[in-house]
Amino acid sequence: MLKSLKRYLVGNPISTEQAQHERLNNKTALAVFSSDPLSSVAYSTEAILFVLLAAGTIATSYLVPIVIGITVLLGILVLSYRQTIHAYPSGGGAYIVAKDNLGTTPGLVAGASLLVDYILTVAVSISAGVAALTSAVQGTRFEFLQDHRVATCISLVVLITLVNLRGVRESGAVFAGPTYLFIFSMLALVVVGFFDYFTTGDVIPTPAADQLHFDESVGGIAEGGLTGFALVWLLMRAFAAGCTALTGVEAISNGIPAFKTPESKNAAKTLT
Repeated sequence: MLKSLKRYLVGNPISTEQAQHERLNNKTALAVFSSDPLSSVAYSTEAILFVLLAAGTIATSYLVPIVIGITVLLGILVLSYRQTIHAYPSGGGAYIVAKDNLGTTPGLVAGASLLVDYILTVAVSISAGVAALTSAVQGTRFEFLQDHRVATCISLVVLITLVNLRGVRESGAVFAGPTYLFIFSMLALVVVGFFDYFTTGDVIPTPAADQLHFDESVGGIAEGGLTGFALVWLLMRAFAAGCTALTGVEAISNGIPAFKTPESKNAAKTLT
């Protein structure tokens, strides 16, 4: 009975000969492998602002320079992983690179770090998604979900796990819709935002200081603003918080064998 249930949920096993036909094209692979980096980018700017606002609204002027720095670092990371994809077409990402060049222990550290990264990405992404959904349904008949957020998170994790266990092609078909909807929604948000700004000049007002929740560990708000080492430390912390945008870039280099031939070329193109 358990075996039948497993086959119903996960599907039947496939032979090695069939595996070649299960490989992904670039459009589907983008949906499968980009979920991690896209979700990281989605909340990295919020993470930066959360730190900067602890120094007062004037500190938000540092947001753009910090984001430019992270974008440059992201570009360097993408170029590095493109080289990794061509050098190690069998996959393995940071683990295989560290193991071959630095030894087994650094390779295991890299692999363990990625494992922790993936677990935290699932936890944060699911929590953020459920928080957004329960906030959106307030005042509707689905408002009861507000009291069942933990159960909803767990249910979604189980559902996503089952979809992934059915195979990369099936999971790609399921995840393609939400992934591309997110991409086009973000592009539309940017375009509409710039259009409104240049046509009306209106911007969203920054909340007053007494409406914000400050992290006491940052040191609070100084009368004349933060200066010297305190300012440098705050900017470094904001930069570190925003570096969550960099997580997940290695996902494609880990899954090169899942691409259709030529694997390395298609993986590099999808990463870019």
